[in-house]
Amino acid sequence: MKGIVKSFPGVLALDGVDFELRAGEVHALLGENGAGKSTLIKILSGAHPCDGGEIFLEGRPIEIRNPSHANSIGIRTIYQEINLVPTLTVAENIYLGRLPRTPFGGIVKKKELIHNVVEVLNALNIDLDPKLLVRDLSVAQKQIVEIAKALSQKTKILIMDEPTSTLTSHEIENLFALVRHLKSKGVGVVYISHRLEEIDLIGDRVTVLRDGKKIRTLLVADTNHDELIQLMIGRRLEEKYPKRQTSPGDEILKVEHLTLGGVFQDISFRLHRGEILGVMGVVGSGTEAIAHSIAGALPYDRGEKYVAGAKVEIHSPQDAIRNRLGLLPEDRKGLGLVLKLSVKANITLANLGVISKKGWLNLAEEEALSRRYVEKLNIVAPSSSTRTENLSGGNQQKVVLAKWLCKKADILLCIEPTRGVDIGARVEIYALMNELAREGGALAIFSSDLDEVLGMSDRIIVISKGRLVAELPRNEFSRQKVISYAFGELSHAAADKAEGSPSPQRRIQS
Repeated sequence: MKGIVKSFPGVLALDGVDFELRAGEVHALLGENGAGKSTLIKILSGAHPCDGGEIFLEGRPIEIRNPSHANSIGIRTIYQEINLVPTLTVAENIYLGRLPRTPFGGIVKKKELIHNVVEVLNALNIDLDPKLLVRDLSVAQKQIVEIAKALSQKTKILIMDEPTSTLTSHEIENLFALVRHLKSKGVGVVYISHRLEEIDLIGDRVTVLRDGKKIRTLLVADTNHDELIQLMIGRRLEEKYPKRQTSPGDEILKVEHLTLGGVFQDISFRLHRGEILGVMGVVGSGTEAIAHSIAGALPYDRGEKYVAGAKVEIHSPQDAIRNRLGLLPEDRKGLGLVLKLSVKANITLANLGVISKKGWLNLAEEEALSRRYVEKLNIVAPSSSTRTENLSGGNQQKVVLAKWLCKKADILLCIEPTRGVDIGARVEIYALMNELAREGGALAIFSSDLDEVLGMSDRIIVISKGRLVAELPRNEFSRQKVISYAFGELSHAAADKAEGSPSPQRRIQS
C-alpha cells in the first residue's frame, strides 16, 4: 500500500500511509484509537475505497472494489467487532454466502454443511457445536466463530483486529499456533493488538501509526515496549497506572452468598467508599456474570445485596440506578451505548429525569450537562451532537463512564474497562477511576487483565470456576499467587508457597 489517503467529513483519517506485507510474516500494526489502523485495514479488505494512493498485490496494481472482491482474491479479515447473524447457527455463519446447495431448488445440504464445518473446527482445535445458534454463544465463542469463518477459505492475507480480546489463554495459544502454521504456508498476517506482549510473541515487523500518518516500521526483535509506546503517543509514558493515596471509608456495597446455578456460587464480598476492588478471573470464570447479577442485568437464584448498610432488591438496571449503582459492561457497543444516538444523548441517558419536565426534554440543559462531562473526561468528538458510533473505542468507553458520572453513581462495576482501548486512553480512564475513588465513590474492576488488576486495585478477590477462592490486601499482592488462585491449580495455603513457579504464568492474559 503506497501513499494511502482517506478522508471523512471533517477528518483526515489517513495521510499518505505506506504499508508493506511480505508472504509468511506477521506484520503488527500499532497506534492509538483514531490513529488510522482500522481505516487502513478496511481499505485493504474492500470495506472503504481510498481517496488516493495505490495498492499492489504480488507486485501488480489492484483496485479492491468491495469485501466480496477482497475475499475472492484471498484477503480475509477478522474484525474486532462481531459480524455474525445471531439467528443463524454456527455452521451457517461460517459458510454464510457459500452454503452447499442442491443443483435444483437451492436447498441447503445440511449434512454436507455440518461435515465441512466440523472439519474446519477440528483443524483449528475448536470444541464448539456447529448447530448452536450464535445468539446463544458467549462473546468469546462468537470471536472463535469469526476466526473459523475467516480461515475456512483459502487465504493469502489474513487481517486480525484484536483477535484475542475475548479469548482464554488456552484459546490464545491455539490461535498463535494456527498463525505460525499459516506463516509456514506463506500467508501474510496483518495483526492489530493493544497488547504489546502479543506482538513480542507473534510479530516479525511492526508499523506504528499516529494521527493518520506512518511514524516508523521496525523489526520486533529490534525494539521494546517503551519505544513503541513513545512512537504511538508521541511522548514518554512515565506511569501507566497513576498512583493515589488510598483511605477506604464506610462500607457502601455488601454482597452475601450470591448464587446462579452452573455459573457462580456463594459469592460474598464488601466494597468501601474510596476503594478500588479488583475482581480477577480468567475468561469463563464467571466474573462478568457476577457483575451483571449485582447490577440487576442477570437473574440469580439466591443471595442478598446491601447498599450503604440497607438491604436492597436489585432485579433490573432501573433498580440499580435507583440505588446509584452503575455498570460498565464488557460489550460497550451492544450493552453500554446507543450507537445511533449522539454523544450528549448517551451521556444523559440515565439521567433524563433531571433534564426533562412532564415528558419534555430540555435540550439546552442536555447540551450544558453533557458538555460538562465531555470537557471533564476529554472526550474527543467534533461536537456533542456527533453520533457515538463515529467515536474511537477509547472515547466510546469514556462516554459510558460519563453516563454514570452524570448520574452521580456511588458504585461503579467495570467489566474489562480497557478492552480494545489504546495505551494513552487507558491511562486517562485509569486516572478518571482514581478521581472517582478520591471523591468517595467505590469501584470494582472485573478483569482478566492481570497487570490492570494489580496496578489499579487496593484489594483483590479472585474468582475461579465460579467461586471466590481468595482475597488479598495490597501488601500481599503477588503475580504468581493471583495466577495460581485464578487457575485453581493450588489451594489457598499452597499458593503462599508458589512464588517462582512459572507454569501458569505463560497462560494468563497479561
